[in-house]
Amino acid sequence: MARSVILMRHGKSAYPDGVADHERPLAPRGLREAGLAGQWLREVVAPIDTIRCSTALRTRQTLEATGLSAPVEFDADIYEGTPASLIELIQLTDDTVETLLIVGHAPGMPWTSWELASNRDSTQATELSRKFPTSALAVLEFDRPWAEIDHGTGELVHFHVAR
Repeated sequence: MARSVILMRHGKSAYPDGVADHERPLAPRGLREAGLAGQWLREVVAPIDTIRCSTALRTRQTLEATGLSAPVEFDADIYEGTPASLIELIQLTDDTVETLLIVGHAPGMPWTSWELASNRDSTQATELSRKFPTSALAVLEFDRPWAEIDHGTGELVHFHVAR
């Protein structure tokens, strides 16, 4: 069974005075672009079975603005997730899931996308390596069970910046 992982960076955030990083909200541009990202996902990617989202306010608002409907698990470990911890999170996905969306932050989302991709010389990987801006999406496909997903085992099939 083919599996897909979508790694999404949260929308553009605001920087209000006196607000801790974890509680920063989205800026109006972030809300708009997250909505565009959700529209793109519905049009291009297979239906999402499960969503894992950072507990930060801006990621929760990003997810809400996408308009996507799938079971959601909020995970504090995504907030400062490293490629190793995010890949482990992917490996623990239930075998009934075909498409997983993770909504998180930089540098975790771009680094993990790069680490998972086997086709690092592709056009998509070149774009991803230049910049992984807010509301960007990396879609990777795998031909193995979740537990066997690891560095360099996926194909980066899309890199999309919602603008």
